[in-house]
Amino acid sequence: MNHSFVPTIRQLRAFVAVYQSGRLGTAAQRLFVTQSAVSMLLRQLEDGLDTRLFDRTTRSLQPTAAATDMLPTAERILRDVDALAGGFRDLATLERGRVAVAITPTLAGFLLPEAVRRFGESHPGVRVVVDDCAPDQFVARVLGEHVDFGLGTPERPGADIETAPLLRDHLAFVCRRDHPLASRRSIRWTDLAGQPVITSRGGYGVRQTVDVTAARAGVALEVANEVSFLSTALWMTASGLGPSVMPSAFARAGGDADLAVIPLSAPRVSRDISVVTRRGRSLSAASRSFIEVLRAQWDQAD
Repeated sequence: MNHSFVPTIRQLRAFVAVYQSGRLGTAAQRLFVTQSAVSMLLRQLEDGLDTRLFDRTTRSLQPTAAATDMLPTAERILRDVDALAGGFRDLATLERGRVAVAITPTLAGFLLPEAVRRFGESHPGVRVVVDDCAPDQFVARVLGEHVDFGLGTPERPGADIETAPLLRDHLAFVCRRDHPLASRRSIRWTDLAGQPVITSRGGYGVRQTVDVTAARAGVALEVANEVSFLSTALWMTASGLGPSVMPSAFARAGGDADLAVIPLSAPRVSRDISVVTRRGRSLSAASRSFIEVLRAQWDQAD
């Protein structure tokens, strides 16, 4: 026996088909190959094992004792191979799988609910796992491969991650309809002078962008309330505690008809909410499909 010989899957399939049918022609039909191909595969297998597996008669092939001993192992190997292939097919066709996403709670609140619902209806066998992390943990979750990808706006992207824009957002002034500025089509940053506003606290979300932009516009921003989550700022504004500064997409997603969402201009500050991946890592079919659902959702919204 050639001790370096390893049977191929094709050889094992030919062996099992011939053992079960007893005929080369029948085995060839089952495997969708020619009779000569089956004969060659058997000969290669016997030569490699240095063992006769079938005794040839004029009408059929009779398995030897070695073939009978080998059959259970060959069948088990083929079952495992078929199960493995079936598993990959299920993953590729989204019959099963997992999508893990890193996202801040603020973004998750308006970005994911509809997408998760739509994706779940189309692919009930795929589990969506949401890692709702703090802004300063976001990039680390992606780089550490705790998730498949992230959704957000990395403050310091770095060379180890890649970003693909999902939607473009801009900062807005949000107020009740009875506010003196509510009828404006746009509001300049200089209009915020002396205007108490609600925004995120230092180190959270868009606060750094708000402070830098106000300073460049020559405005000493008067912050009446600082919050950790923009959802808090939104209900505070709706309750009459004062206007707020936040991304327009989040404010509009709240769907409160009593609130006006007015773009801030001079300068107009845009930011991309992106799909964030570790550089060099490929996304699974399930992850790509989930991102397609997200893109379709926001294309419709636009």
